[in-house]
Amino acid sequence: MASSSKKRTTFAKLNREQKVREKRAEKNARREARKTEPVGSTAPAEETVVNDLDNEIDLDKHPAVTGEQI
Repeated sequence: MASSSKKRTTFAKLNREQKVREKRAEKNARREARKTEPVGSTAPAEETVVNDLDNEIDLDKHPAVTGEQI
């Protein structure tokens, strides 16, 4: 005989499904932005954010570049 109680979805599964929905929405937004972007434009907006972060670090003094031990 079947149980009368409903099976409940765990929060872990709900969270995984939410991440999938968000990822699909972001992918669709990127796809739409690429469609509406002018043909000659080659500079994506994401690179400017990365470049701004890279400018804050002085690589000449960084231990990985100078070979110093930390």
